Amino acid sequence: MMRRRVVITGMGVITPLGHSVEALFAASVEGRTAVGPITHFDARTFPTTFASEVKNFDLANYLPQAERFRHFGVNTHYALAAGQMALAQAGLLEVTGDRTRMGVYLGSGEGKEDFEALVTSTAKATQPGERTCNIRDAVGWLYQRLNGPQEKEQEMFVPSGQLANEFVLEGPFASCQTACAASSQAIGEALEMIRANEADVILAGGSHSMITPLGISGFNRLTALSQRNDSPQTASRPFDRTRDGFVIGEGAGLLVLEELEHAKARNAPILAELTGYGSTADAFRMTDPHPEGQGAIRAMAEAIADAQLQPADIGYINAHGTSTQANDVAETKAIKAVFGPQAYQIPISSSKSMLGHLIAAAGAVELIITVMALRHGIIPPTINYQTPDPECDLDYVPNRAREARFRHALSNSFGFGGQNVALVVSAFTD
Repeated sequence: MMRRRVVITGMGVITPLGHSVEALFAASVEGRTAVGPITHFDARTFPTTFASEVKNFDLANYLPQAERFRHFGVNTHYALAAGQMALAQAGLLEVTGDRTRMGVYLGSGEGKEDFEALVTSTAKATQPGERTCNIRDAVGWLYQRLNGPQEKEQEMFVPSGQLANEFVLEGPFASCQTACAASSQAIGEALEMIRANEADVILAGGSHSMITPLGISGFNRLTALSQRNDSPQTASRPFDRTRDGFVIGEGAGLLVLEELEHAKARNAPILAELTGYGSTADAFRMTDPHPEGQGAIRAMAEAIADAQLQPADIGYINAHGTSTQANDVAETKAIKAVFGPQAYQIPISSSKSMLGHLIAAAGAVELIITVMALRHGIIPPTINYQTPDPECDLDYVPNRAREARFRHALSNSFGFGGQNVALVVSAFTD
C-alpha cells in the first residue's frame, strides 16, 4: 500500500518581521532585524531590556467582529490571524466539504499572566517590614482582580480550540507543549495523522509570546538570554564566537497540511511537499542539549530516512541556531555527524538571528521561511556573524542572502527538556 503523500497548500504568519509570509521572507532576505527595546512592559530594571516584538498588530484586519476575542491574549490573536491567512491561501475558509476530516494541531505555550494583579495583591497582603505575605488575603484579592476569560488562556490548548471553533475544523484536535520544538512537533505529528488516514487536512503550527515580566525574568535566571543591552540589534548572533544568549521573540506560524489527492481534487495551490519527520529526546538535562548532539543526530537522520532520501540530497538546513554557547556547538557537531564531509558544503542559516526566538512558534515560522527559500531559490542569511568560532566552522551563510537551487531542505527545532525535531520539506513533483 502506497504511503499517503502530504503537501503544503497554505501558509500564514504573524511575526516581528512582518504580518504576511511575503513580508517576512522579504525582510529575511534583506537581513533585517526586528529586535529593539521591550515596550510590552517596563523592563528597565531587568538584566535584559530588549526583545523581538510584534508591532502594529490588529486582529480586526483578519477577522470580522474581532471584538469577540478581546479577552483573549496574543497567543490566540496571533494564531487566529495566521490561521486565517493559511486557510485563505489554501481555499479552505469557506465551510464546504467534510469538515470532520479537517483538524488542528498547534504548538503553544502558557498565556500572558496578569502580572500587575499578581504583584499588587501580594504586596497588599504583606505587612510593612515582613518578608512573607498572608496567602489567604493575597488569593482573595487576586480572585477579585483577575479577568476570567483572559485567565482561560493559561490552559495551553485554548488557541487550538479557538482555531477549530472559528474555522469549523471538526476533525482531530490537539496541542503540543514541547517548548522550543512544539510547533515543529505539531507539524510532524499532523503529517503522521494524515498519512494514517485520520484526516485529510490539518491546520498545524504554533503561536506563542513570553515577552512578559515572568517570561523575561525566568530566562534571565536561566542565563539563557543575551544581555547585550548596549546593542540589541546585534545581540542575536548564532554561531558567532561572541554570542551570549538568545533574543526572545513572539508570533505565530500556521501551515495547511493536506493529503495530495485531496488537494489535487479541489485544484488547491501546492507550495511544497512535507516529506520527512524525526523526533527524539536527549534524555540528558532539562536546560542543555546533549553536548555531542546525540538526540539531534538521531532526529535529523530519522527525518531524512522518513523522506526516503540520503544526506547528500539535502541542499539547505534552517538551523535551530539559538545564539547560545551550548546549542550552537551541539547543533554543529550533530550536522557534522549526520552529513560527514558534506556538512562543509551545505548552506546553513539561522532565522533567529533576525527574528529572535519565537519559542513554541519558532519551528513553524522557520519551516515557512524554508519553504519560501526552496520556492524562490534564495537562502536568507545568518546576520551578526562577525567572529568565527573554531567549534562552529560550517557555512552559515553569513550576513548576506545567497541564491541557491535545491530540491530538499531540513529544518531543525530543539526544545528545553531535550526534545529534538527535524522536518524535511521538498519541492513538489507529481
